[in-house]
Amino acid sequence: MSDYFVHESSYVDEGSKIGTGTKIWHFSHIMSGCIIGENCNIGQNVVISPGVILGNKVKVQNNVSVYTGVECEEGVFLGPSCVFTNVINPRSLIEKKDEYKKTVLKKGASIGANATIICGNTIGKFALVGAGAVVTKDIGDYELVVGNPAKKIGYVCECGERLKEPSNSNDYKCNICGRIYKLKDNTLEEEE
Repeated sequence: MSDYFVHESSYVDEGSKIGTGTKIWHFSHIMSGCIIGENCNIGQNVVISPGVILGNKVKVQNNVSVYTGVECEEGVFLGPSCVFTNVINPRSLIEKKDEYKKTVLKKGASIGANATIICGNTIGKFALVGAGAVVTKDIGDYELVVGNPAKKIGYVCECGERLKEPSNSNDYKCNICGRIYKLKDNTLEEEE
């Protein structure tokens, strides 16, 4: 008996590692060689490819394929039908498995529904990628990005709230949870 849940319609290949408390729902396929942490939630119709690493408490919503080369740290959220790539110039007639590029999503990052993440980029901790955005470059910690190509329009708190632009300092304060952040060298950092 396993210490994780797999719906009877899903497949888990031998050689995959799945953490305690993880739930894998309808019509999903977990492929050999991937690592899924503890207390993850894998939605309906999800594919996790070989070599993918999902940290603890990652949520993968319905209709997402997480391809080889993707690594998600703890607490990452992958919204419904978001898309990952792993080769810059794919071709059906030419095998390009040796050209896979690594994509990293740092702790607590959230990807909105139908967003596309072009391979080879890093999405910073607690960053928020808006629904339908197309990420073509690295996204910094706490950055809020939208559009095609995705552009920074502000910052979000660890709790997910948009931070208001400070009027006379480099301090950002969350109106919901009270966390304070400082902007240093164009990078937002939580105040110690």
